[in-house]
Order: sequence, then structure tokens, then C-alpha cells
Amino acid sequence: MPVTRAIIASFASVIFVVAACTSGGASPDPSAGGASAAAGAAIGTASSANFGTVLTGPNGMTLYTHAGDSATSSTCTGQCATAWPPLATTGQPSAGAGVTGQLGTLTRSDGSTQVTYGGLPLYYWQGDAKAGDVTGNGVNGFSVATVSGAAAPSPGASGAAPAQSSSGKYGY
Repeated sequence: MPVTRAIIASFASVIFVVAACTSGGASPDPSAGGASAAAGAAIGTASSANFGTVLTGPNGMTLYTHAGDSATSSTCTGQCATAWPPLATTGQPSAGAGVTGQLGTLTRSDGSTQVTYGGLPLYYWQGDAKAGDVTGNGVNGFSVATVSGAAAPSPGASGAAPAQSSSGKYGY
């Protein structure tokens, strides 16, 4: 009989382990900090000789705002959003050292969530190759996002959303 008890005890242990591994469904409990918990984008700053303290995304790249946007909508979609990737998040954004303005989010027309700063949606620019680059200022109504707001666009920069050419492509 001692062998039977050992087998039953082992069998019961296996059942508890299997039950523990399969309970709760396929996704971890977000409140417990599991993999499916929302991750907020961390907004940082960097110093720029031309623009002062600029905002940066979690990857250290410069962020931009668009003159045609508002606190509730982004006018940059389609090919524009390919050239100017929105700073997306799956949670509440967080402010790094030096970020003093109001962070928030808006829901884009495609259903994704975009980070806003001072009421304006934030974007990256495909033309920036590395952290510290600020090559998108003044391009098609976009301005470098600074701690104090948007940088002044270059002369001749349009405040409207980029228009498509007759070929259906944006001028990027």
C-alpha cells in the first residue's frame, strides 16, 4: 500500500501543476504585470543646437508635430503615416526627465493609439537616420517637437496635410 499512496500523491501533484499552468486562459492577468499588460511609451528629451530641448521617443529618435493636427485628430494617414510614423502606444505615455508638458493620447482613424504632447500628436520622420537627427523640421508642415512646443517651421512650410500628387504619391 505505501507504493499506491506514493503513486496517488505523484498523480495529484501532476494534476495541480497542469491546472496551475492552464488556468486563466491564454493571456496573463494585466493587473499582475503579465505580458499582455499595456505598455506606455516613455517620452524623453535631447539637446539640439538648433532647437534647444527636443522630445524623443523610446528609441531616442526626434519627435515631430504637424500643423494640421488637433488634440483629437491626426491628419497624417496612408502614405503620410509611412513617411511620418505616428508614435503609437498601448498604454498611458510616461514623461522622462525634462519633459514638462502635458502627455496624452488620441485614437487614430485606423484604431491605433497615438501619443500627444501639449495636445498635438507626435510622429517620427523617416528621413532621420539616428538619434539627434532633426532633418524633418519644416517638411510638409511638420515641426520638431520641443519641450516648449513645436519648433518654428522653415519658411515656406505648409500647415496643411501633405497633398497627393497626380501619381498618388506624397512628395517624400
